[in-house]
Amino acid sequence: MGYDTIIVEKKNQITRITLNRPQALNALNDQMGEELYAALKQAEKDPETRCLIITGAGRAFSSGEDVSGLKERYAGGSHPPLGDHLRKKYHPIIIRIRTMEKPIIARVNGIAAGSGASIALACDIRIASEEAGFKQAFVGVGLVPDSGSSYFLTRAIGPGRALELIMTGRTVSAKEAETLGLVNKTVPPADLDKTVDELAAKLATGPTRALGLSKRVVNQAGRLELSEALEYEAQNQDIAGKTKDHLEAVSAFLEKRQPKFSGS
Repeated sequence: MGYDTIIVEKKNQITRITLNRPQALNALNDQMGEELYAALKQAEKDPETRCLIITGAGRAFSSGEDVSGLKERYAGGSHPPLGDHLRKKYHPIIIRIRTMEKPIIARVNGIAAGSGASIALACDIRIASEEAGFKQAFVGVGLVPDSGSSYFLTRAIGPGRALELIMTGRTVSAKEAETLGLVNKTVPPADLDKTVDELAAKLATGPTRALGLSKRVVNQAGRLELSEALEYEAQNQDIAGKTKDHLEAVSAFLEKRQPKFSGS
């Protein structure tokens, strides 16, 4: 399908989704939300997609929710139903990213603020340009973190640091984000594409089912007791053990060669 606010490119079993409203720092209007969700859904169903990259056009990853319609939405002192807006627009996107059993890389090329930061944090791996930054912008407009930010921040850096970032709304540099554990790797802007593309190529040629099942296990780890986590791992290991890629890996080991994974 055609898109107006995002760009979708597929090459070598990698689907790259670019948020494409650079003049608005890739602020997420309703159309972009719908198109991003549709692109994620399509990539999930596509057997030829074995890794995804999400990034932004221009100098921002995403500045978060589009505020261009504030005047109309708050006309006459009204209070629009913000919770309903989140449930309709952002919740499906975040859940799709977290439950898709394919690796997803956030290529954080610039500022990721508000719900834009939430989308980056929802991804499996984050590679950031040294010019990037993360900002919990919600306090500046008298709101609470949403779109998963409180969930991802607390699990990544603990409640004390999460609340400091949320309550101050300060911008965290890419280097500090890496130190905190919010970013897997920070690189100079000139190296961002090379670093992301090399990682995506490695993941796209890996055992896709095992990668997806690993994501499933990690998603559940935080809410399970040890005995439950052990059993859940065992159940998913049974599934992984029946894949073609597992048999290929065993054969390759016995034949002293590199495995050639098909993703099945």
